[in-house]
Amino acid sequence: MAARSTFGDESFAVGSDRRLPHPLALAWFGLAASIVLLGAGLTFFGDPHAGDPVVRLDFGARKAAVQPLASHPSPGNLAARPIAPNGPISVPPALVPATIAQPVYAGRALIADPALIEPTAAGPLPRIADDGRTPMSAYAAPVPVEPGKPRIALVIGGLGISEKATAAALAGLPPAVTLAFAPYTRDAPRWVGEARKEGHEVLVEVPMEPFDFPDSDPGPHTLRAGAAEDSNAERLVWALTRFTGYTGVTNLLGSRFLADADSLEPVMTYLARRGLLFFDNGSATHSAAPDVASRINAPFVQGTTTIDSIQTAMEIDRQLSDLETQARAHGTAAGAGFIYPVTLQRVAAWAQGLPGRGFVLVPASAIVAPSKTQ
Repeated sequence: MAARSTFGDESFAVGSDRRLPHPLALAWFGLAASIVLLGAGLTFFGDPHAGDPVVRLDFGARKAAVQPLASHPSPGNLAARPIAPNGPISVPPALVPATIAQPVYAGRALIADPALIEPTAAGPLPRIADDGRTPMSAYAAPVPVEPGKPRIALVIGGLGISEKATAAALAGLPPAVTLAFAPYTRDAPRWVGEARKEGHEVLVEVPMEPFDFPDSDPGPHTLRAGAAEDSNAERLVWALTRFTGYTGVTNLLGSRFLADADSLEPVMTYLARRGLLFFDNGSATHSAAPDVASRINAPFVQGTTTIDSIQTAMEIDRQLSDLETQARAHGTAAGAGFIYPVTLQRVAAWAQGLPGRGFVLVPASAIVAPSKTQ
């Protein structure tokens, strides 16, 4: 005699009086057993992913962000960017038209001027105007009038890749901090316009070859040590035509390229002839840039301190204090950092107390030696 058994709304027939387990019950039993086995395995062998960076997907931005660990991420690895603040981000409006027929301003700050632009197929290429104005002078941020006080320039790089991190930098950093934008996103011109409106001076980050390339990869269009001059010139022009409104360039990685004076000199010569400064962010320990700049009389600023190689508040504060010591000894000092959340927090707090300690924070163009710009 066949019996019928029910579980919820479902039933099944069996061929004897013995009850058989329902398939759904078997599935739940299997799941529970798997969880128990997994827990036992972790107990005895540990979590194989313990200590890995935690990836948070930000659906408001274009890229995933990973909490930074002990060193700067490879700029070519966008997944290694810092976690940005939560909350919706409004991308700034486009201020610069495709055809630049007249000067364009962001608030009171100039961000494009046809007299300072050579139109090219790649985009607007900066040049010295017929009246002698340079992009370095025309796009420079205001300098506080503080005679006799030591001057400190601080460049924060990595802007433009993460919308939220870029918005956090613009919201939290004082206007005298110079901002360096990566050339890789289509919204970079919008964010540059917003930075200029907020009073910041802007640099463009030019990707340059590091010693451990391609393990560390600055991204496409990287300037290469030993490459043909025309090849590097083409790559440089690509970076320079991504947006307007900047006073000069800084290196994105580049330890190998900056150490090669023969490859570096044509690039610095080209920049000087375009009226642009070169800011060496100090990350390359054997940079030939100071010697090359002196030899060709190029507008140049040497960064001597990377403030966040170790990303802790205590270490960043110590490096900022070292900048003050250098400025007191030499009259000027320049440092560089990245848009890590802790960097933004410590720089904002540090800058508030600078006037009381007798220092003035200035844009990068303000500490280029006058003899180099004439």
